[in-house]
Order: sequence, then structure tokens, then C-alpha cells
Amino acid sequence: MRVPLSWLREYADLPADQSGRDVAERLIRAGLEVETVDRLGIDVSGPIVIGLVRDIEELTGLKKPIRFCQVDVGQEHGGTRGIICGAINFAVGDNVVVALPGAILPGPFAIAARKAYGFISDGMICSARELGLGDDHSGIIVLNGPAGLGADASSFLHIGADAIDLLGVREDVLDIAVTPDRGYCLSVRGIAREAAIAYGVAFQDPAALVDPSAVSGPAEPYDAAIEDPTACDRFVLRPVSGFDPQRPSPLWLRHRLHLCGVRSVSLAVDVTNYLMVEYGQPLHAFDRSRLTGQIVVRRARTGERLETLDHVVRDLHPEDILITDSSGPISLAGTMGGLHTEIDSRSTDLVIEGAHFDALGIAKEGRRHGVSSEASRRFERGVDPELPPVAVARAAQLLVELGGGMSGPATEANLPREPVMITVPASRAGRVAGHDIPAERVVAYLTGIGCTVEIDATSAGKNPPAGRRGEPDAPGPGAAELDAQLRVTPPSWRPDLTDSADLDEEVIRLEGYETLSTVLPMAPAGRGLLPRQRLRRRIGRALAGAGYVEVLAFPFIGPGELDALGLDESDPRRQALRLLNPLSKEQPLLRTTLLPGLLATARRNISRGFADLALFETGLVFRPTDKEGDPAPLLGVAGPPTAEQQGELDAALPRQPWRVAVVLTGQWEPAGWWGEGRPATWAEAIQAARLVVAEAGVDLEVRADDHAPWHPGRCAALVVDDHVVGHAGELHPRVIAAFDLPARSCALELELDAFEPETEPVPVAKPISVYPIATQDVAMVVADSVPAAEVAAALRDGAGELLESIRLFDVYSGSQVGPGHRSLAFALRFRAPDRTLTVEETTAARDAAIAEAARRTGAELRS
Repeated sequence: MRVPLSWLREYADLPADQSGRDVAERLIRAGLEVETVDRLGIDVSGPIVIGLVRDIEELTGLKKPIRFCQVDVGQEHGGTRGIICGAINFAVGDNVVVALPGAILPGPFAIAARKAYGFISDGMICSARELGLGDDHSGIIVLNGPAGLGADASSFLHIGADAIDLLGVREDVLDIAVTPDRGYCLSVRGIAREAAIAYGVAFQDPAALVDPSAVSGPAEPYDAAIEDPTACDRFVLRPVSGFDPQRPSPLWLRHRLHLCGVRSVSLAVDVTNYLMVEYGQPLHAFDRSRLTGQIVVRRARTGERLETLDHVVRDLHPEDILITDSSGPISLAGTMGGLHTEIDSRSTDLVIEGAHFDALGIAKEGRRHGVSSEASRRFERGVDPELPPVAVARAAQLLVELGGGMSGPATEANLPREPVMITVPASRAGRVAGHDIPAERVVAYLTGIGCTVEIDATSAGKNPPAGRRGEPDAPGPGAAELDAQLRVTPPSWRPDLTDSADLDEEVIRLEGYETLSTVLPMAPAGRGLLPRQRLRRRIGRALAGAGYVEVLAFPFIGPGELDALGLDESDPRRQALRLLNPLSKEQPLLRTTLLPGLLATARRNISRGFADLALFETGLVFRPTDKEGDPAPLLGVAGPPTAEQQGELDAALPRQPWRVAVVLTGQWEPAGWWGEGRPATWAEAIQAARLVVAEAGVDLEVRADDHAPWHPGRCAALVVDDHVVGHAGELHPRVIAAFDLPARSCALELELDAFEPETEPVPVAKPISVYPIATQDVAMVVADSVPAAEVAAALRDGAGELLESIRLFDVYSGSQVGPGHRSLAFALRFRAPDRTLTVEETTAARDAAIAEAARRTGAELRS
């Protein structure tokens, strides 16, 4: 929301010495988010004055109209000057704005006397765009014309007077990011009220300056009705007849809209936009000649369609809120008007509409149709239900003043609204803030924002101290008591004030956030992290220490990503929960695997030139089963759920296991002066799994497997206690191509809940033997179908306690071992903790290992 400081000053009696930045600082302290303060026209300087056109000479023989004008700028500026100008929208006797040599216009653009078309052009006659007053390309500003300051402007315009201050060329504009709970601040009215409260000065409500019952002529009223009370509770129509659609918007109106970031369209549209910015009440103007029958607010009916102002024909939803006449829908209420009833350059009879629509209905409507307008932004945040008759009356008044014609009486459909009453102790806000806030000040703050406050006269207590930091006592309904009960009725423009916590927030922000204590509350002792939380942190540290980078992806996926993973239709990972209101139509499902998010992150990094990646993520996946029952119950906040309620919650929720996943692309070890690099392979993915399970203190078994999205011949099942807890290996080439990853990319996904310990394992340090190692190498010939891990496990079990480590160091396939077989060479390291092993002991342990491997895997010792 952009607000010019001069507009704020019209309704808030701000000190004259306060700049836009000063006001912004006060508003920030009051809780508003002022993003920037634009100081427009600060680069404008030099003589920019009001001139009177004395004579115009048309230059002939040129491809475009060029005029040599004699403009009187006053004796103090050299009298009459000759100026070349290409605009033709002014005549002799018009007052114009002249930038004389030495002036600097926005840009910056320096003005100097120049020779052109055989004449010396001694200055420049300015347009609104050249002065930074708007985007109008229609030509020169004619100050005494209808598009300038008005036909009667000649009476107060003085030749040679400074035009910068007269036109408001220099202006401070505050750009405020309005949060959803502060919809009233999407208006000059709301921000001016906040500024007045922040400075403790008088506020003049612009809505109080309008008489809604005033009419200027006998224009025939237009009938209004509300069919659906849930869609709208106030609907106002006011006719304007005999309007001149050719009248331009005056300069002051166009300039203010330009400062607020609103494009000037036509007089009728500009007036409705102007009042939307000033009051926060969106309005709409219909061409009366295109209306038929009574105008009714209702919900859409099955099969109805509407072509909106953006030339899109929209299929309407039964929950859409519509404005209709006898012909059907004529406007998507609160969002966008219909094309059929649009006003144009021939519209002389208008019907101005103002309403108070259901905020939630407008918000859903806009999202359904993918439309967000300035009007819908205000309606969905809540507008003042008392404003429609006032804003419609003010719009009719401006249209008559600026465009001629007559305005008739308003027609109104007004349904009763239940007022909100909040009862709260006066001392509550102080208790929340952590320091005393006298009740009298609480009452002053609440009345200042527009609340009606009644004090329970029977409350007991003592009188509060005087105002804060030397301020005078704020006026209130009397001497409030510290523990008095306050009955507070929020104003109509504050739909966000619904309970006592909202009032606490208002009091504390006006008291000043800087007064809040900075002492943090003490955490209760004896809690700490759960074993599973400590395990997850250890896993994260272990992977980060091994060179992986943690990422956090959104927990949403789409059917296209499941297709890209190559999952069969029967794969349980395709059974995903669908969101009712997804962030993206392409990702409407809750993830059943971590891989899509990780692979998308890898693709995004690779597209930006980072191809060597080692990424990991830990998080929940959502695996629905057939056991989910009724929807989860809605619980209160007064206390924890009961055992029965907890059971209902658990029954309604899907299984949500905690997982860890890893993705590897490119080089694992970079190349350099030390030699060639080494690419990441399936071995690194499996080693990452070993790092994870080592932190849990459990044993991991690796088996060959075939599981999407991994390559069938390069996929390992990860087994803990005879249960498959995950998979690792090289991704399938089709999956790699679908995600635009480098060839031979690898991944791991592991379910942590499958082996999560109830208590944290206590590591036991093995004693370090000081005796020498005895090494024995064995080469075992096995069938190609036998995994090397099974042979290693058998050798380990057969060797007994003397075996310190086993390592596979060579794999051979060829004629020496025969077809369908391979040779696996292992290095066995033996050591005793208390003695030096003899040759006999080492040989016996080696033979026992070979025998066990032969028994379990059919391996034979290679000769």
C-alpha cells in the first residue's frame, strides 16, 4: 500500500516538521511494516514556473506538428520567452508549466536554451509525465483546463509563480506491507488513523465528512436485493444520470492515483479507484443502459458462465459470489466486473455499487479462478461494513462535480450483524507484556483505535498512575481501576479483534514493543532431547562430517514425479494422500518417498553449474494404509488430549516414518595436481548407509535387490535384523534421464524408525592390542550369483574372535575360474589382545573361516 504523506496530513494533524521517514519510524514502532519511503521529486530543482501562452506560430513543411510559442513567465524570469513545443492540446490564453534553462527535471534531465527548427527554444513546456506527476501521454498540462486544476484556476494562478509546490512535485510516499490481519490499513483512512494514534494527535475521519442521504437530482433509483445472506450482508446501489464520459480526470486525481501506483483509466473508473484507496472500500460502476431488472447478490448456479473484464469466459462454481440482474451474472463479486455491463466512452447513466461481501468467500473465489485484484485483496482481509453507503455517496458526489449530471437516492439491502463484545480484565495486557500498564492507559489505547469501552464500576482496586514517560493523562471514561473488568466493542473496521488476546496485542503495540522485557523465560529442567531426537542429530552430524550437504525440500509431490521414478501402478508409494488446497496444482500429494525432492534439488543445482553433489535430507514421509478411520477430531486448546482422543487422532492419521535419503552426482573426489578425480559410485551410497546405522549401534547387512528407482543390477537392499530398512545404489538410467542428472548418479533411502533405539546406545571402547598383526590372504571361487557380502560374513563368523578385520581387495572373472564364477580375494587380519599369535593359531583360524564359507556359500579355495 503506497500512501503520499500529504494525503495523510489531510486527516491526521501531523507535526509540520515530520518528514516521511519520521512518520515511517513512528508507524514501524506501532507495528506496521513500512518497507520504503520514496522521496519523489527530490532531484527536481531550478526555475519551474507558471506561464501564460501569449502567441502560437505553427511551423509548416514538417512531418509532425511543431509550434513556436510565446509564453509569459513573469518579469522576474525574463518576461515572454520563445519555446518550441510539439504538443497541440493547448491554446493562446492557457496557463502552462514552464521549465526554464537551469531547471532539472526527473531523470535527471537538465533544461537549457537550444536551437531547434531555426529558433532558440528558451525553456520547455511540461507534461505531467515530464514532471513525474503521472503516466499521462495526452500532452501538456493545461492548468486552467478540465484536466488541470479546473476552469476557474486562472483566478488564483499567478504568472511566474513556483509550480513545484503548487503541483506537489516533491512528495514523500510511504510503501507499507500490510499484513492480512490489518486490512483496514489498505486505505489512507486506516493509515492516517494509525499515524494519528502514533503521534497522539487529532484524526479526522474522511467518512464522517460525507452525508449518505444527499442527492443532487431526480435520478431514478435502482432496486437492490440480497438472495444469499452468507455471501453478502450489505449491498448499496446509487444512480448517476447525465454524466459526461468525455470529461477527463483532473490533475490532482490522476497525480494521487499515480503516487499510489494506480493507473489512470477514465474519470468514472478513477473516482472508484480513488475512493478504494482513500476509504478501503472497493466500488464498481455499471452502465445502466446495459442492466435489466433487479440487481441481486447470490451464489452461482450450475452451468452459469461469465465473461469478465479481462475477456476470459469463466465457468462459475456453486460457491462463487455473483452480482446478477435478470439476464444472469454481471460481475464476479468483489473480484472482477463483467464485460457486458462495462462502462465505456458512451456511458452517460451509471449505477455505483458498494457492498460488504463475505471475506472467506471472496478469498476462495479468487483462488478458484486464479484472479487477485485490488478489490479482492481488501475484501478478503475484511472491509468496514459501515462504509458502502458512505463510499457510494462520495463517489456519486465526485462524479457529479467532475463529470456533470445528477445523483439519485441510494437503494440499500442491509442485513443485521451481531456486534462483538469482549470482556477482559484491565490488567491482562500488562501481565502479558511482563510489566504494569495502568488501566487508564489501556482504556485510552483501546478508545484510540476506535473501540467502545465500558468499565465495570463495581470492580475493586486502586487508581492507576499518570501517563507514560511524561505524557499527559490520556482521556478516558473516568478513573479506571487496575483490576477493572472492561467490556470492549471493537469498531466496525477491525474484524480482526475477536478475543482478549487481540486486545492485548493492540495495547502492547501502542505501549511500544521496546518496553517489553528482554529476559527469556526459563526452560523447565529435566526434559532434554528424546533418544530418537539425539539419534537424528547424530546422523546429520555424521553425514555432514562425511562431506554431505543437508537440504530441506517441500513435502509435496505430483503424479509426474512418481512416473519419473519408474514406479509400477501397484507400488505402495503411489498410494499418496491428496491435499485439499495444494500450493501447486502439479504437486497435490504428500510425499511417500524423499527422493523426488532431493532429485529436484540436484537438478536445480546442476542447471546452475554445480554438478558434483553429495546431498542428504531427513524428514517424514506419509504412507497411508487401509486402517485410517474417520477424520481427525478438532480438539480444544485448554489442555492435552485424553487417551481416547489421542487414539482417535492416531487412527485418523497415516503412518509417518522418519527417513534419511542421499543423492550423489558427479565426482566424489575432485581432480587436481595430485591426479585424476574419482566419480561417486554405488559404493559411496552404501557407505552412507553404514554411517547412518553405525550411529544407531546396529548391524547392517547388504544384499542384492531389484527395487525402483535403482538400476536392477546395481541396487542393494539394506537389512537390519532380517528386515529391509532401505535401498541404495545406482539410479536407473531412465530415472537419471527424467531428472536431467549426470550418468551413474546414485541414491540411498533408509527408514530410521525401523531401527530407532528406545535408549541411546552406550559405546564400548575395544582395547587396543600392542601385539603384532598376522595377515592371511584367501581367494574364494564362488558362483556369480553369490554376493560378496555373504562370503565375507561367512569368513568372519568362521574365523572367530581372533579376526580383527576383513577386507575385499580383488574380484576376478575369467578363464582361470570358469564361466559363471568369479574369484573374491580377501585380506584377513588376525590379532590377539594378550599375546603374539603363532603360525599354527593363525592357520587354524584361516582354515576355519574357509570351511565356514564353503559350507554356507559353496565357495572353494582358489589354488
